Amino acid sequence: MALNIVWIAFFVIAFVIAIIKLLIFHDYEIFKTLVDGIFDSAKSSVLDVAFPLAGTMVFFLGLMNIAEKAGAINLIARWLNPFMKRLFPEVPDKHPAMGEMVMNFSANMLGLDNAATPFGLKAMQSLQSINPNKETASNAQIMFLVLHTSGLTLIPLSIITYRMGAGSKEPASIFLPCVLGTICATLASIIIVSIWQKIKWDMVLFAWIGGLMLFVIGILYLVGHMDNSQREIFSKVSGNLILAIIIVGIIIGGAYKKVSVFDTFIDGAKTGFDVVLKIIPYLVGMLVAIRVFRDSGALGYIQNGLTYLIGLTGIDTRFTPTLPIAIMRPFSGSGARGLMLDTLKTAGPDTFVGKTASTLFGSTDTTFYIIALYFGSVGIKKARYAVWAGLLADIIGVIAAIIICYQFFD
Repeated sequence: MALNIVWIAFFVIAFVIAIIKLLIFHDYEIFKTLVDGIFDSAKSSVLDVAFPLAGTMVFFLGLMNIAEKAGAINLIARWLNPFMKRLFPEVPDKHPAMGEMVMNFSANMLGLDNAATPFGLKAMQSLQSINPNKETASNAQIMFLVLHTSGLTLIPLSIITYRMGAGSKEPASIFLPCVLGTICATLASIIIVSIWQKIKWDMVLFAWIGGLMLFVIGILYLVGHMDNSQREIFSKVSGNLILAIIIVGIIIGGAYKKVSVFDTFIDGAKTGFDVVLKIIPYLVGMLVAIRVFRDSGALGYIQNGLTYLIGLTGIDTRFTPTLPIAIMRPFSGSGARGLMLDTLKTAGPDTFVGKTASTLFGSTDTTFYIIALYFGSVGIKKARYAVWAGLLADIIGVIAAIIICYQFFD
């Protein structure tokens, strides 16, 4: 519903502005600009975005299939179990929901979106089975949803893939900033919901949260004390090195677990084209709408207004062209992705704005969509504080991501 409204609004607002420009400012070229932009963006959405995306998606989905078959998700599930017990005190020990939630989070962290959704829906159904009020979200369901919307990931595969499609020479440079951004959003989610639910904090929970905070602070401190050349080298090397280690580690781990590595890779890789084919209509629809919105001048007016308001505070405003992405992200993943791709094309994927846009897109998730999907799947009508808690965590994640980008890319 939200995506429909946004899509319609882009065209209507662009048309109204074009009419005003024609009648008041006598801009006789405005409608030619809009129509030319429609054809150009429709063509480039497929040729310049979707097709270059296919090869990378094929490779990494094959690789992720090896990780799944080798038991990487189960390993992470066992690792996270002590932490999960503290966050969901209302869920009985050894209840199926606990394992399903851990599998959902683990799949998300590994970038296995296709595996994460079934686990998440099954977890929501299991949590619903112990929910005393079937139409009202329980504490456990809200904690699960808000954590899920924080978008914690260890492998920001899709962002790197889109950056490669946009012609980036250093697509993995946003690897560590994206991971740090999602950690901050996840920490915010845990703290916000646990305070509301009055969860009892013990040494195990403090140790996990403290460890994550120290990791983020430590990385930012390290980067903050580097000069520009060292920071650039670190940004380029760290992401590529970590990604290379993960790739080799998955292959070696699969071989060690006696997985038929190449055959498993092929089975997973076959789904790559399916994924690309599924997203082509969304890419074309949103990129055309955004191109019309931008060519009409509407997007520029929003950016200028935000830049002016933020500039009044004395804060550096170079990041403001990326704010429409942060605003759109909770409502529509496709819309935010379209804005990010448009930003990568207009500003360049390896500029400060391009890298910040990539990091912002990867630092949060589609809050409204996820809440509607998961709560709707079990018939929950009263979300209680799930929406505002998720949005507050998103805002904190966005602010943290912007700060992280200044530390890494300024």
